[in-house]
Amino acid sequence: MHHFRTTTLSDIRRYLSGCAFLFLVLALACAVLAQSDGIQVGRAPKLYPDYTGIVLPPNIAPLNFKVEEPGAGYRAEIRSATGPPITVQSHDPAIRIPLEAWKKLVRANPGQLLYCDVSVRDEQGRWNRFTTTTNLIAHEEIDSYLVYRLLKPLYSVYKNIGIYQRDLESFSERPVLENKHTEGGCLNCHTFLNHRPDTFTLHTRGSPTNNPMLLVVSNQACRVDKTMGYMSWHPSGRLMAFSANKFSLFYHTHGETRDVFDAQSNLGIYRLDSNSIVLPPALCLPDKNETWPAWSADGKYLYYCSGPRLPKNEFNEVHYDLMRISYDIGQDRWGEPEMLLSARENGGSASEPKVSPDNRYVLFCRAKYGNFPIYQANSDLYILDVETRNIRRLNINSDRADSWHCWSANGRWIVFSSKRLDGLFARPFFSYFDAKGEFCKPFVLPQEDPSYYESYLKTFNVPELILGPITVKESTLAEAALKPAKILHPKGETRPPDSSGQAPIVVEGEGQKQYDPAAK
Repeated sequence: MHHFRTTTLSDIRRYLSGCAFLFLVLALACAVLAQSDGIQVGRAPKLYPDYTGIVLPPNIAPLNFKVEEPGAGYRAEIRSATGPPITVQSHDPAIRIPLEAWKKLVRANPGQLLYCDVSVRDEQGRWNRFTTTTNLIAHEEIDSYLVYRLLKPLYSVYKNIGIYQRDLESFSERPVLENKHTEGGCLNCHTFLNHRPDTFTLHTRGSPTNNPMLLVVSNQACRVDKTMGYMSWHPSGRLMAFSANKFSLFYHTHGETRDVFDAQSNLGIYRLDSNSIVLPPALCLPDKNETWPAWSADGKYLYYCSGPRLPKNEFNEVHYDLMRISYDIGQDRWGEPEMLLSARENGGSASEPKVSPDNRYVLFCRAKYGNFPIYQANSDLYILDVETRNIRRLNINSDRADSWHCWSANGRWIVFSSKRLDGLFARPFFSYFDAKGEFCKPFVLPQEDPSYYESYLKTFNVPELILGPITVKESTLAEAALKPAKILHPKGETRPPDSSGQAPIVVEGEGQKQYDPAAK
């Protein structure tokens, strides 16, 4: 005899509830199957640029990228511990992350991991999901602006050269000064006082009369009729160290064809407080070439490079030592030169020393010979621990030229110039410097179009970090170069002829405190 249980209203409710749950499970399963076809791709996606496994600042622009995987559709979900995730879906491989959503997410998660899940839809409409990529958002910010020179990889023609500034928190770029406003001469070697955007120098070259320097102090611009080379501000702002170089460009028949030979160089001091040039004997040795000056952050030491003075046919035998000399600004007294790295004992050639903000480390380049590392594929970055005197090659180098570098104001970031993407064009790369003294995997300057570097035919030169935007107008700088209201002519120098048609006031041997560049 069969016993039948009466179906009650409670049973129906339980059944419907169970069905709803089952339908929900099936729906979720279908969604997963629709996205990944039930099988996840067992590897990370190929991305360009390679924004994976890096440490990034909480104030950097979106790391837009291109998915280098075949497909008919692309999706990326970027997420972290706090805040809603960002989902970007595209018919092409370019993933462009919305700026404001990105800012909110990364600023809300300092010290947290940043995840990116990439999925690619195949021709059958199935979504294939790759392994999650992971980055880390640092607590420390990077200086908000980057200044660099853009130029084509020409040999000896000054054409379409300019100094530009880029807002690192967005993709905004605008010119500081383009050479079309300065009669087409070269512009180079922009140098800032303590990362300040309102006080800096930059050089002009190719003028029919001379090669002057533009000096901007508290956003007031003037012209200094003195040809100078590489420069470094003393942190007091009262003086600058500079090099006087006799460069010549020459060529090779294979590999990197360009090269530079420095036949003669010395170091000098330009005193803004007295508008005068000083040539310390210890920095002007007759049998040595001294170059690449760099003040320590406390102003107590001047670091530089020194090499033998040899004929041009022995260019590859010129190797520079890393040196420093003490200085007491209160007493205006120099110490004795001190060898930090001997090229004879250790091989290679040192150049471009830059001292960390805490005075603990010196970052510098090392190549096979000479002092122009950007033209040598073997150029690598090294670091000297001033306390222990330990020197090591950085793990962030590539097999291409890695050179011109700059510390951030807080000492937690560096930017450097690297040709690692294609071997021809230098691009700005950033690396985080952690509390243990280690550098993290570098990443290239983000661009709105992730394919930017594949087609952009200019090189980024002399990347320098500053704490805000340069606000002095481009027209003001151009006027200071061509039609200055006043000219600073350092004491002891020969006054160059003036062909501007104006009647500028020449100030000789008079301090910057008594000079008002805005006065007419």
